[in-house]
Amino acid sequence: MKEALEQVQRIVGYTFQNVSLLQEALTHSSYTSAASYQRLEFLGDAVLNLAFTNFVFLTNPSVGPGALSLLRAANISTEKLARVAIRHDFYRYLRRNSSKLDSMVKEFADAVTKEKEDDYGELLYGGNTIKAPKVLADVVESVAAAIYLDSKLDLAELWKVFRGILEPIVTAETLNEQPVTHIYHLCQKQGMSIEFKSWKEDNKSISNVFVDGVLLGVGFSEQKHIAKLNAARDALLKMCHDEAVDMTVVECSSRASVISEDQEEFRHLNAELVKKVYADGREEVDLSKQRLHKLCSKKHWQKPIYRVEDMQGPAHETRFICSVEVVRDQETLFAVGETRSRVKEAENSTAYKLLCQLTHFNS
Repeated sequence: MKEALEQVQRIVGYTFQNVSLLQEALTHSSYTSAASYQRLEFLGDAVLNLAFTNFVFLTNPSVGPGALSLLRAANISTEKLARVAIRHDFYRYLRRNSSKLDSMVKEFADAVTKEKEDDYGELLYGGNTIKAPKVLADVVESVAAAIYLDSKLDLAELWKVFRGILEPIVTAETLNEQPVTHIYHLCQKQGMSIEFKSWKEDNKSISNVFVDGVLLGVGFSEQKHIAKLNAARDALLKMCHDEAVDMTVVECSSRASVISEDQEEFRHLNAELVKKVYADGREEVDLSKQRLHKLCSKKHWQKPIYRVEDMQGPAHETRFICSVEVVRDQETLFAVGETRSRVKEAENSTAYKLLCQLTHFNS
């Protein structure tokens, strides 16, 4: 164990004053002869989240909260942290006693080696066909907590060490649109129909995407939503080679630029609505979805389309980020909302963001 502790300290570039903290961080619950990393993982999840939130907030002064949430999810999600653990070989130094765990990690590690290094979308939306074993993200978070405690709760010191560990960091410039949303936008722009069909077969989820009735993409995974993402990626890859298709990727940092209507005229037409949205705080925000629907009806626009862009956290504490799009006069309005504990609240949040965009206010 001494050699493992020394090696991990070299990897992270930090020398522990209390090496027993690192030893605990590198002990899985299947290894019953010593205390496991479970308490440290709990702390590490929180402090790593806060450290990265500080970083992304301060380095992106012009980026809105929806895009900031997506950037945070892309950089410290289970998918990303699992890849960090593989890249730095943390699992090799983890004390454990589970052949099943070893098999799961090996399968995932083999799949990761086949991924494109610059495919940041897989870090945020799910990668390949293999689900990232949670143990990999757990050990990264546990090491983060160990450093945080050893440095006497110095968050700046933790980030100084961990920024390099998390490289490459996904930025607003490299974060692309969610694949399913992207292909819907692309087909809508080209006037093509699109349909996803999904089913289960031999404990695998399979998804096909049809564009104008033609099978264009196929995806499969243990998880239904990743199978759908993989099908969308497959279809987009094929469409990318079709010269008749304009593959313009809309990045998070440019989503707010879709509004082109004269702002003064629009603000005048909807002044009453905006005052109601802002007047009473959260209670009024909860009505944003209804207000956006009413506005679309009044202006004879298409009904708002809501989608879940991302899900964060464990199954019993899942949090959601939703998007909304509204088509008016051949123009697509798009917004991404805040992270919320229920889909309904996430939809209200993104409706509120779109209303704010339409009136040129900052939310």
